[in-house]
Amino acid sequence: MGCDRNCGLIAGAVIGAVLAVFGGILMPVGDVLIEKTIKKVQAAPHLYPNAFVQVVLNSLIKKSKSSMFQKRTVRELLWGYKDPFLSLVPYPITTTVGVFYPYNNTADGVYTVFSGKDNISQVAIIDTYKGKRNLTYWPSYCDMINGTDAASFPPFVEKTRVLRFFSSDICRSIYAVFGAEINLKGIPVYRFVLPSMAFASPLQNPDNHCFCTEKVISNNCTSYGVLDIGKCKEGKPVYISLPHFLHASPDIGEPIEGLSPNEDEHSTYLDVEPITGFTLRFAKRLQINILVKPAKKIEALKGLKRNYFVPILWLNETGTIGDEKAEKFRKQVTGKINLLGLVEIILLSVGVVMFVAFMISYCACRSKKVK
Repeated sequence: MGCDRNCGLIAGAVIGAVLAVFGGILMPVGDVLIEKTIKKVQAAPHLYPNAFVQVVLNSLIKKSKSSMFQKRTVRELLWGYKDPFLSLVPYPITTTVGVFYPYNNTADGVYTVFSGKDNISQVAIIDTYKGKRNLTYWPSYCDMINGTDAASFPPFVEKTRVLRFFSSDICRSIYAVFGAEINLKGIPVYRFVLPSMAFASPLQNPDNHCFCTEKVISNNCTSYGVLDIGKCKEGKPVYISLPHFLHASPDIGEPIEGLSPNEDEHSTYLDVEPITGFTLRFAKRLQINILVKPAKKIEALKGLKRNYFVPILWLNETGTIGDEKAEKFRKQVTGKINLLGLVEIILLSVGVVMFVAFMISYCACRSKKVK
C-alpha cells in the first residue's frame, strides 16, 4: 500500500517535472509565435478571417479610439507617426507608421554594375543587388533583376530599343518604350514612357503571368493596373499603381471619388540622350494603396461590401539637368557631336563634288583625244 502511494507520488512528480520542462520549452516558442502574429496584425487585419482574432483586434481598436480614416500631416505620412492602436500591443513591435519610415538617411542596398570596359553594351547594367541576381519575391523570370537603375543606359540608344531598369521601390524590374523626340534645353533627347502593358493583366500581356500571385483579389488575374508588393513589405497589404489608377481596371478606381487620371500628369517617363545613354530628365510617379477587406467582427470594417484599394498618397519624383550642366553638356558632348557631323557632311560634299568634277574632266579629255 505504501509502495503504491509512494510510487504514485513519484510518478506524479515525474509527470509534473516533464510538464514543467515542456512548458518551459514552449514559453519562448509561444512568445515567438505570438510576436510574429502581432507583427502581422499591425498592418493587415484582412489576413485574419478568424472571428476570435477579429474580436481581439476590435477591442484594441476601440480602446485606442482609432478610426479607419485619420487626419495626418504630410510629414507624418511620409516619415512616420506613433499609431495609438499599435501602441497598445503588449509586445515589442514598431509602433511608428510611415511610407518612408524607417528609410530616412539609409541606402536601399549595394548594387554591382558593369563598367563596360570589356563590352560597352553592358555599361551601367546591374549585375547584382544586395549580392543577388534575383529578388525572391516573384516566381519564374519575374524575379530577375534586369537592366540598369534608370540613371543611364548603354550608349547609342535607338527608338526601337526597350529600356529595362530595376526599381527597388516597386520590388521588380520594369521597362519603358519610345514615346517621342524632345528638345531639352537645346539637347535632343528621346522620351521613353512606362507603357500600360507593364501593369496589364496576364490576359492582356501573358509575360505578366508571374506577377499575379493570387486569384481572389485579382479576380482570377483579370484585374490590371495594380501590383501586390506585400511580399517585399513584410506581408503588409500594400499595392502600387500609377497615380489616380491610370491604366487600371475600371472596377478598381470606380468606388473612389475625386480621381481624374491623365497621361500628362500621371505617367512615368525618362528623357534619354541617345548618344551617351544618360537620363537627363525623368518623372517617376507612383501611387501607394492599401487593400481593405470586410471583417464581420471589426466595427470599422463590417459595413464594407467588397474589397477596396484605398489610395494613401501618390508620389511625383522628378528631376532634370540644370541650366549650367546643360550648357556644359551641349559644349562638350552635343556640340562636338554636331561639329563632327558637320565635318562629315562637309567632307562628304567636297568628296562628291571633287569626284564628279574630276570624272567630268576625265570624260571631257577622253572625248577630245578620240576626236
